[in-house]
Amino acid sequence: YSNKMDEDCPIILFDGVCNLCNISVQRILKKEKSPLFKFASIQSEFGQNILIKYNKDPKTIDSIVLIKNNRVYQKTRAVFRIAFKMKMPYPCIYIFWPIPYFIRDWVYNLIAANRYKWFGKSEECWIPTAELSDRFIH
Repeated sequence: YSNKMDEDCPIILFDGVCNLCNISVQRILKKEKSPLFKFASIQSEFGQNILIKYNKDPKTIDSIVLIKNNRVYQKTRAVFRIAFKMKMPYPCIYIFWPIPYFIRDWVYNLIAANRYKWFGKSEECWIPTAELSDRFIH
């Protein structure tokens, strides 16, 4: 793992014990147009510290977080920006962009509130392979 943060590199923070979140990270790794994102679990020391740096309370975060160009994107705003950097068909999610964000986020919040019940929870964070370890910050 790396503790270094490249200010130009977008970082995805995710719930490291959420099965849906871990599957999503693995999907992003496989379907990126090119290696772009770094990843950190929200539960990690790095994840906690960077959220505090951006005035976000780590205890209240229940969504994916994208930090890009010193801006924080959460929920569907993060999902759209991530999907755009992935191979087809993921950029097609933009057909939902005209839907007001509060409606999109309502659906996102419903999934987030039930993610452990619907997809399960791991006792520990997913550990990436040696080939992928440089993409993760702890």
